[in-house]
Amino acid sequence: MSVHSLRGFRDLLPPDSTRFAAIEAAAREVFALYGYQELRIPTIEMKELFVKSTGETTDIVEKEMYAFTDGGGREVAVRPEGTPGVVRAYIEQNLSQTGRNAKLFYIGNMFRAERPQAGRFREFEQIGAEHIGNAAPFADAETITMLVRLLEKAGLAACSVELNSLGCAECRKTYRQTLLDYLKQRAEMLCEPCRGRIERNPLRALDCKVDGPWLAEKAPKLTLCAACAEHFTRVQDLLKISGVPYNVNPNLVRGLDYYTRTVFEVRSSALGSQDAVCGGGRYDDLVKSMGGPAAPAIGWALGVDRLAMLLKDKPVADTSPAVFVVSAAAAAQDQAFRLLAAMRAGGVSADSSNFTLSLKSQMRSADKSGAAYALILGEDELKAGTVAIKPLKQAGDQQPVPFADAPSAITKLLEG
Repeated sequence: MSVHSLRGFRDLLPPDSTRFAAIEAAAREVFALYGYQELRIPTIEMKELFVKSTGETTDIVEKEMYAFTDGGGREVAVRPEGTPGVVRAYIEQNLSQTGRNAKLFYIGNMFRAERPQAGRFREFEQIGAEHIGNAAPFADAETITMLVRLLEKAGLAACSVELNSLGCAECRKTYRQTLLDYLKQRAEMLCEPCRGRIERNPLRALDCKVDGPWLAEKAPKLTLCAACAEHFTRVQDLLKISGVPYNVNPNLVRGLDYYTRTVFEVRSSALGSQDAVCGGGRYDDLVKSMGGPAAPAIGWALGVDRLAMLLKDKPVADTSPAVFVVSAAAAAQDQAFRLLAAMRAGGVSADSSNFTLSLKSQMRSADKSGAAYALILGEDELKAGTVAIKPLKQAGDQQPVPFADAPSAITKLLEG
């Protein structure tokens, strides 16, 4: 029997895994600057959580969610996105009562049963941020600015923001009927999924990959109420203060039902296309609709797979060991192992192969490891109480140093 991975899933090997780790490290550094704390949410939740929060008519719920009945007869789902789990935790753990800003981030794998294609997998990693409990436009501008700074920190250049406002429930009440009437008159022009759901959620048609482009140009536009218009203007003013380039795009519609007011996508001219890198928006009604307190919120999610792909031409950190320890005699094996421990204790990354192999075989492994130096212990070194340091990346003779001085000698060499 041949054992292989499932279609749509993959192993993440170096240097890709190194690139993912670098993106995660950049994210954690930026989150700390903005006062965000990490929340680790479960991989599996009740299916109802995603249906109720994400929306019954979204592609995630209709076509992409991994849902099943577990051994206890419960309808559960593997998380397709992070926001519902964060909101559930906010409510269940009474985070509104802590007296702290609910500024939370998560890093974890998500799962969607969508058709695998280039750069898209059924299991993928997301980094997300949620700021819950702040209705002010300052929260919008800060959240967007933080995302742009994170992308820049990770190595993506020339980031700018596409910005729009979807208004509040009152704004959309009249607009929903206007749009529904428009879509009904052109039902024969719509794709089959849109025809089937326009009565339930006509706004979803605006985000359809098939109908969205032409509807964005021809469908009636949403008119914001005075409060939403003022909020949107303030967000723009604050982004200017932050020095974040943006473009108001009235055709921008995010694909999830819970968004209200500000929605955004971040793009980079370095990509040579108009594809968005990531995005998010405000969801002021979601917490209350899920049984929690009235808590306005804003957040975003970033696909790490996509960002890593965009950064694939940028160099990654060298994870090769600094030194490679070689035992050139059977009697030197214990001392070689002791040297490995001393190097690591001194903060020097060190590796080795099988000490019972020949010197030639061990040196071949040393060359392949990418180490800068080989530390060789043979019978002569044992007698003299020394270690032979041999350069591997540049010309030079091997030099003996006292065994006890090897960590400090290597440190000096590595520092130049």
